[in-house]
Amino acid sequence: MIVPSIDIMGGQAVQLVGGREKVIDAGDPRPIAERFAPVGEIAVIDLDAAMGRGSNAEIVEELCQMARCRVGGGIRDEQTAVRWLDAGARKIILGTAARPELLSKLPRGRVIAALDARHDRVVIEGWMKETTARVEDRIDELKEYVGGFLVTFVELEGRMGGLPLGRVEAVVRRAVGCRVTVAGGVRGSDDVAAADRAGADAQVGMALYTGAMGLAEGLCAPLRSDRADGLWPTVVVDEHGAVLGLVYSNLESVRTAIEERRGIYWSRSRGGLWRKGEESGNMQELLRIDVDCDRDALRFTVRQKGGFCHTGTRSCFGESTGLVKLQETIAARIASAPAGSYVRRLLDDPALLRAKLLEECGELIDASTPGGAAWEAADVLFFVLTAAMRLGATLDTIEDEIDRRSLSVTRRRGDAKPGRGG
Repeated sequence: MIVPSIDIMGGQAVQLVGGREKVIDAGDPRPIAERFAPVGEIAVIDLDAAMGRGSNAEIVEELCQMARCRVGGGIRDEQTAVRWLDAGARKIILGTAARPELLSKLPRGRVIAALDARHDRVVIEGWMKETTARVEDRIDELKEYVGGFLVTFVELEGRMGGLPLGRVEAVVRRAVGCRVTVAGGVRGSDDVAAADRAGADAQVGMALYTGAMGLAEGLCAPLRSDRADGLWPTVVVDEHGAVLGLVYSNLESVRTAIEERRGIYWSRSRGGLWRKGEESGNMQELLRIDVDCDRDALRFTVRQKGGFCHTGTRSCFGESTGLVKLQETIAARIASAPAGSYVRRLLDDPALLRAKLLEECGELIDASTPGGAAWEAADVLFFVLTAAMRLGATLDTIEDEIDRRSLSVTRRRGDAKPGRGG
């Protein structure tokens, strides 16, 4: 799969040739991250920190909140590594500091070791110093401590001369059990597809920034179809992961969906683009696109306005259930609660809402059976969502916060706050 890259120097997104010569200054990295966000993880590299001449930490932290990022550059100790993991980096990339004594202190699945090589020899110190170590030697040394490797072919970096596929295959065989990402030489979607067939992801910068390859072309490069029309089945889900329906896509529809950040598909009946909601008003905001493990189907995660199905229901498989249904019910009551209704009383009287929430929490704590606990928990969830939605929070923002906290390595003690127990 494709891993778009944002290299930051002096607060700007740049592209270097061979790690030395700056040939592109792409400006503010934030809109670039917004553009790259739907297709998966973005490699964000702080070049100034990597070269020991400054930091772009504030910008990188912003990018981690905007998109799924793997962060590298200047991570040389446990404190810095944990800081980025706590800040929301999906993964961190360690270069020279990738040693067993440090790696053993970090969560293996979220650590990538960067191995930069010029003509098969590992180079360090900003690619300026060549060592006698081979990439395969370093892989053998580190693979039990990391979840993946980023192997950069320095002599090809930024030159778009094509991936050295034989080297990619050799690295993947040696790193068995760890996911490999390769960089250096990617010139188009064929290279991304070839890397994927070899079992590696392709980190891409120059080809995207020069327009030699489009983002959609890179994302769709590994896809195949067993259909006569060549379309890819596309499962559409909402931000909670609930399935809304099944549609179909092709390269043109994916390209347009990414450009417009909307749910846009390919209509089999009309033989053209289908912009979901264009007639009904039930539009979709595109959040991300994922490719399945067999590379023959897509998943669109969208924020759905109104119902998805032509019958008017939210899903082609019926009405919402569970917490999503509860949120819809509360939202409808908030929007139309007449004076004197219970929801209006809760909205207009925070003291009542607080008292009911505390009351129901107490009853949940006192429950003694599974059925009783479920009953009381349902009451608690009603008042919790009402309190949150009263202030503009929604279930998806709550879930986003839960997901963000799950990335944190540093754990709070969790002691009760004085005076807040009643």
